[in-house]
Amino acid sequence: MVKTLFDGIAKRTVATPRLRANVLEKPAAGDAETVVFIHGNVSSSLFFQPTMLALPEDVRGIAIDLRGFGDSETLPVDATRGLRDYSDDVASVLTELGIHRAHFVGWSMGAGVMFQYLLDHGQSVETLTIIAPVSPYGFGGSTGADGRVLTADGAGTGGGAVNPDFIARLEAGDTSEDGATSPRVVYRAMYVKHPENLPHEDIWVESMLSTKTGPGNYPGTSVPSDNWPGFAAGDTGILNTMSPVHYNVTEIVNVAKKPPILWVRGVDDAIVGDHSFYDMNVLGEVGAVPGWPGEDVAPAQPMIQQTRAVLEQYQANGGTYRELALEDCGHSPFLEYPDLFNQALREHIGVAQ
Repeated sequence: MVKTLFDGIAKRTVATPRLRANVLEKPAAGDAETVVFIHGNVSSSLFFQPTMLALPEDVRGIAIDLRGFGDSETLPVDATRGLRDYSDDVASVLTELGIHRAHFVGWSMGAGVMFQYLLDHGQSVETLTIIAPVSPYGFGGSTGADGRVLTADGAGTGGGAVNPDFIARLEAGDTSEDGATSPRVVYRAMYVKHPENLPHEDIWVESMLSTKTGPGNYPGTSVPSDNWPGFAAGDTGILNTMSPVHYNVTEIVNVAKKPPILWVRGVDDAIVGDHSFYDMNVLGEVGAVPGWPGEDVAPAQPMIQQTRAVLEQYQANGGTYRELALEDCGHSPFLEYPDLFNQALREHIGVAQ
């Protein structure tokens, strides 16, 4: 049987007025610096264990399971608030733990949570590291570096964009290698570039399978649309939180306190990119979804361009950022190139080897 928790990682439940949250911790003695890790979609805090253990002995690591993931409480997500339900949950957990300032690391959707956290709770952010972040303009349904929304209803974004068989396999706890919608196969094809080189796959699959499904959680609701491909974002559930009709955090360029940002991404990321295989318009372009109306109507979202444009404005307004793009790397640089990532993180937060 696979041992889920690594040696040196402690687990506990933190009860707040908002939720009961599962928290993993790599302890440190004394008045230590703290790094808070926020996981992405279809995952949990388990993914961050190697990164936490690589922190210096005198640096504390905290990883929080978001609502509906891991061992945290399953609560519905109000997508009309964008990712605010999650960022407010994180704030409530840190308040309960007595953590009033920290360095933050967010991965994928978790980076989007951190963008929102920076807007609403930014005084506690010492530094921010974003790994393969969702665009500040949301996921899908926008175009150009300025994030122009393609349709008023967010056609092609949100809860209707997921293969129903993948949802069924999550519900069934499928650990097999049987078919393209197996969570294990999705991990190998989409989360990393070279799965054959990486340990702990069973734990990562277990983490994916902790995702709670349903209209209030993953993937969320969808509504009919007169625009291609015939559905649009609903008002509840995980994927709808990142629809451009609900999520836009570009106001980070105007926050008063601008912590330094480290942006780490894999050049070969299949999930977050300028031609993402999770963008319905890209799937239409390659013929995987019929009836694509063409690039003039339904272009691919330039996710990397959008993120870079916002961070350039953040820098122009007095902040700083560094982009670290890793070649031959997928959606999970912290797993795929741990030495490079851990060194960059230590340098960013200003701690010794």
